[in-house]
Amino acid sequence: MKLQTNAAGLRGTLKVPGDKSISHRSIMFGALAIGTTKVHDILRGEDVLSTMAVFRELGVRIEDNGYEVVVHGVGFDGLKAPQKRLDMGNSGTSIRLISGVLAGQPFTSEMFGDDSLSKRPMDRVTIPLRQMGVDISGETDRDLPPLKITGTGNLKPITYQLPVASAQVKSALIFAALQADGESVITEKELTRNHTEDMIVQFGGEISVNGKEIRVRGGQQFTATEVTVPGDISSAAFFLVAGLIVPNSEIVLKNVGINETRTGIIDVIQAMGGDLTISDVDELAKSATLTVRTSELSATEIAGDIIPRLIDELPVIALLATQASGTTVIRDAEELKVKETDRIQVVADMLNSMGADITPTDDGMIIKGKSRLNGAVINTQGDHRIGMTAAVASLLVSDSDGDVDLERSEAIKTSYPSFFDDLAALMA
Repeated sequence: MKLQTNAAGLRGTLKVPGDKSISHRSIMFGALAIGTTKVHDILRGEDVLSTMAVFRELGVRIEDNGYEVVVHGVGFDGLKAPQKRLDMGNSGTSIRLISGVLAGQPFTSEMFGDDSLSKRPMDRVTIPLRQMGVDISGETDRDLPPLKITGTGNLKPITYQLPVASAQVKSALIFAALQADGESVITEKELTRNHTEDMIVQFGGEISVNGKEIRVRGGQQFTATEVTVPGDISSAAFFLVAGLIVPNSEIVLKNVGINETRTGIIDVIQAMGGDLTISDVDELAKSATLTVRTSELSATEIAGDIIPRLIDELPVIALLATQASGTTVIRDAEELKVKETDRIQVVADMLNSMGADITPTDDGMIIKGKSRLNGAVINTQGDHRIGMTAAVASLLVSDSDGDVDLERSEAIKTSYPSFFDDLAALMA
């Protein structure tokens, strides 16, 4: 598809789709609770729909009437052996977290995904699950999908130091630990998003968090509740960046989730001198209104414990850095290599093809600003965040500098089905 270029300004108010991480977990905890859970403002992107479909295959009744999703929970003991292979689509969250759920189930399942997911290593989950007594295997020594898993009703608790900063791996082990006989202790490498921990409490469970150490007692039972999903800051990130770098822009984003483990992009924008206002803060829901305006930006360094708090936003942050004065350095982000694509290389190649000056490194990028961007042909390679980053970048390309053509744009539906409609609304 041909992307919009030469934007004269972006103005208006948006409510971005529900948080993808919380949407996934609301379905999972709703299924594992006893009773009926109602979920409001859920993201109906393809990844979350994959999670819904998988739990339906596991015997959970899930209804979507258009304004809320109703999950008729069956508890850990009520899940049924699937009658066919479980299709995870493009969702790394689904396959990793559901691996932990299936770890304590006394039946065999096979999980598979699309071409992109089939290239993503699962050994960071399979290795500790095997230590807990689970029979789980994949392709090659990195356990690429499809994964075959035979759970056990006699899961052993685990004491485990996570070798990578990954909320998906942490959450998978928490789901397994909830079914183990005894207490498990999971220690993070760096603090990562804590939606799983928060939702355990929301559904009436217990978990102890002390810094990077998490203690989980097995044998708990959850109680159904009502969940309202805040807007996804990862989706809002594209409009935050667009509002900062497109001339004559002011964008208001309402009901954006500001969980402290997810707000690294706000810290980066402030460090770069971006004009960002936070208002209407709801402490209980951990949400707020974010307003951005066109800004003169300065380079910064992004590294260390902030990385897990913005790992999914780094592709569009790289674009932001191309429009800042000076050289921005991103380090400690090797996790980008095992996302839907190798986002270090793919982001660098994409933006460089548009005229940026980015040097990829083993664990990040060196980005020189300010860059004048030009037209190019971009292939998302099936990665939704690559597609949306390209769409924002194209707004800076003048008519005289060529067109931006986006191939495999359908990947964006993974997390933001209405992205192009929302973008068009700001240009009206």
